[in-house]
Amino acid sequence: MKTRYSFGGDEHVFVEIDEEMSLEAFFKSLSMTNAVRDAQIRGVTEICPANASFQIKFDPDVISPDDMLAEIKSLEKQADKADPVINTRIIEIPVFYNDPWTHETLMRFRERHQDPKSTDIEYGARINGYGSVADFIAAHSGSPWFVSMVGFVAGLPFLYQMVERGRQIQVPKYLRPRTDTPKLTVGHGGCFSCIYSVRGAGGYQMFGITPMPIYDPEQKISYLRDFMCLFNPGDIVKWKPIGREEYDQAVADVDAGRFVPTIRNVTFDLAEFNRNIDAYNAKLLEALHA
Repeated sequence: MKTRYSFGGDEHVFVEIDEEMSLEAFFKSLSMTNAVRDAQIRGVTEICPANASFQIKFDPDVISPDDMLAEIKSLEKQADKADPVINTRIIEIPVFYNDPWTHETLMRFRERHQDPKSTDIEYGARINGYGSVADFIAAHSGSPWFVSMVGFVAGLPFLYQMVERGRQIQVPKYLRPRTDTPKLTVGHGGCFSCIYSVRGAGGYQMFGITPMPIYDPEQKISYLRDFMCLFNPGDIVKWKPIGREEYDQAVADVDAGRFVPTIRNVTFDLAEFNRNIDAYNAKLLEALHA
């Protein structure tokens, strides 16, 4: 990895850790943004982490761009020496795959799709070499996913599949973006999955929908009263396939304030993960239901 620094106007420094997303790049980005925060550099007004990069906003009347750049660069060696270990959470997200709402939406936009004769999930299964949609769902939900950043739309997580690169599900975005995507759609573009936190335009392939809200600006939902966005960078997600009956029950439970997400605190060690990915993932999933 070769870190690249650049200015964004006269109030931002953009730091690209790597051109490719990887957990190693994420951990270095996280370590550097934590170091910037802990250093309490005069003039820093905002720290914005992303998948394999981050941006620092600063007040040029307090610190010059060159001095800001020098301060950040001085923290890189510290980040390289940091242990790639974080205390985080694993969160179970129920997903109704092949649901009627995303299906209705994707059928309205087939002329914008690479394969107008199939559904998004059929297309995703075929180009990733799976013999059936059921096999594809098993692969999509069988391993955990890492929240590498939250943003673009308020509360929207970008999720990176925690398997060897050769096994990662990859699908292109639509040829042209849709003008509509149902709220809480589970989508996928490139190597990233996401959950659409609100209804709106989008270009990711649509595989299903979750009944579990992840963003509540009014903070009325029982598990979102302390913070309106569910996810933080570094969280780990496990998809749980459900059917229509379970979906409807979960929606009713959310509305009644009875829905309790399955969330467990865990420690994630990147070095241990890389030594045996499948065994480490199995240990994480055991912790989820311990």
